Amino acid sequence: MKSRKKYNEPVTVILLAGAAVFIFLPLYMTLVVAVKDTSQMQHILSFPKSIHLENFVNAWEMTDYPRKFFNTAFITIVNVIATLLTNSFAAYAISRNRRKSKFFSVLYYYFISALFIPFHVIMLPLVVQANTFHLDNIVGITFLYVIFGMPMNTFIYCGAIRQIPEALDEAAMIDGASPLQVFWYVIFPVLKPTTATVAILSVMWTWNDFTMPLILLSDQDQQTLQLSQYVFQGQFSTNYNLAFASYTLVLIPILVIYLFAQKKIMNGVVAGAVK
Repeated sequence: MKSRKKYNEPVTVILLAGAAVFIFLPLYMTLVVAVKDTSQMQHILSFPKSIHLENFVNAWEMTDYPRKFFNTAFITIVNVIATLLTNSFAAYAISRNRRKSKFFSVLYYYFISALFIPFHVIMLPLVVQANTFHLDNIVGITFLYVIFGMPMNTFIYCGAIRQIPEALDEAAMIDGASPLQVFWYVIFPVLKPTTATVAILSVMWTWNDFTMPLILLSDQDQQTLQLSQYVFQGQFSTNYNLAFASYTLVLIPILVIYLFAQKKIMNGVVAGAVK
């Protein structure tokens, strides 16, 4: 045991150091390049001699940041609210009825099977159907995010609901509560850690997603922040400082959210998967 511990500690330190380098080096390079002048690009990793904050102002204007931020925030917020309300209730219905009804059991495995289908396989049919039903806008893409997030969210919620005794449901029903009241007033409050996890993961996925906006949002006024980085790539082809300043503006909001919410993510995952 002592010999194993003797070798485990150095290996752990080396792995942690390597992980820190791979995580913080790209972040450092992004921030350093974002505040440099075009004449200081010979040594990308070197600290700038002078800081040029006007790069962020120029990137703000060139990408039409306020409009793109509003589009991305609208999609993200509406998606999170709709996801929490619909997916949690669907998971509750499935979890409580899987043993009683084959329909709900089949429905559970139907949702789980969707986790194994790559998005690129259904990308082309999705474009055709989205155009047919006029879903190629920020309202339509928000609806699609709720649908595509349902398999994973249902899986997470079902894992947490299984740990809640059905005696709580029965006690509430004896007091005269309807199934909807049982869920809203009894079950949903108990699911706070899992709900926080689903909400945060949905925010990060929606905010950072690039593929779905790329194939569905053709109107420039409805583009998201991530899509605007790709569209304005030609303007940034030589001005790497403006490009990285733009990347930083997109990264900051979701990075702040994650830093404040990372403990809730881990608590929710542990509560839903380990207990």
